[in-house]
Amino acid sequence: MALIRTFLIGLAIGMANVIPGVSGGTLAVVFNIYDKFVNAITLNFKKLWKNRRFVFPLVIGMLGGVLFFSKLISVVYEKFPMQTNYFFTGLILGSIPMLFKYMTEKKDEKKFSSGKIIAIIICAAAGFALLIYLGHLEGVLGTPDMSAELPEQTLPLTVRIFAAGLIGAVAMIIPGISGSLLMLIMGVYTIVMKSISILPSTLFQGDFQLFFKAVFLLLPNGIGVLIGLLSGAKLISFLLKKIPNQTYAVIFGLLCASAVNIFPRAAFTSVGAGISSIACLLIGAALAYFSTKLAPEEKSEPEQKTDVPADNGQN
Repeated sequence: MALIRTFLIGLAIGMANVIPGVSGGTLAVVFNIYDKFVNAITLNFKKLWKNRRFVFPLVIGMLGGVLFFSKLISVVYEKFPMQTNYFFTGLILGSIPMLFKYMTEKKDEKKFSSGKIIAIIICAAAGFALLIYLGHLEGVLGTPDMSAELPEQTLPLTVRIFAAGLIGAVAMIIPGISGSLLMLIMGVYTIVMKSISILPSTLFQGDFQLFFKAVFLLLPNGIGVLIGLLSGAKLISFLLKKIPNQTYAVIFGLLCASAVNIFPRAAFTSVGAGISSIACLLIGAALAYFSTKLAPEEKSEPEQKTDVPADNGQN
């Protein structure tokens, strides 16, 4: 069951990462695997193998979520945008109590100094303000055109796709910040999503020219994502060791702002839409809240080593 649960969580994170404005890192927090996730991403193959029962099903699930749901999730988001946003809002709201606990947890049972309290408040406010600003950019940019044809590959475009993958991967690790949104801002979101979505159909139809065109457009993005994940995870892991309360305060601010950004502003178009939206909100909140209650405690202690304990199947 532990492997299946980890795979499904990876699937959900992969799905979230294809939607601009929705953060895969947020879902890692929601399902209480965030610390374990950032500590497990490493080039140390011995550590990777030791934690294979967590890393492999999670990564496979994430790849599956991106590959197979890149088109489906776009359709669901297009057909039921209000219900989808209410569901994701519920996921975020349900995880806030857990993150507030992490942010205010005292390691030595001593009271926080006034300086540390001010630092925590400033960090939370900074995270909140940053994501509200990025949410404004998303509103200005609007919905990407997924009907556009794949462009011809050039050196400047290749560099831009690589940079977007690098920056987007670092952002993906940070809860509340959407890697897809940053790729949208950098103008490569449509190219990457369309390339992913046409891979299965072109391969099945034997259109190898278009298939390899999509592959070579995705290759620099994939390299950038890999480098970004490794470097970003190492930075977040370091911060969680050295200044855990302040780091969680930033994440707390990002998480709260992400709920504000994706919460639908439009009025319900019908009674049925209202009922279904509220139901999605409650289901998402309950799923997140009870997932954090049922899942084992996986938060790292600052004084512990960064190695992740091997998953022995009792997850």
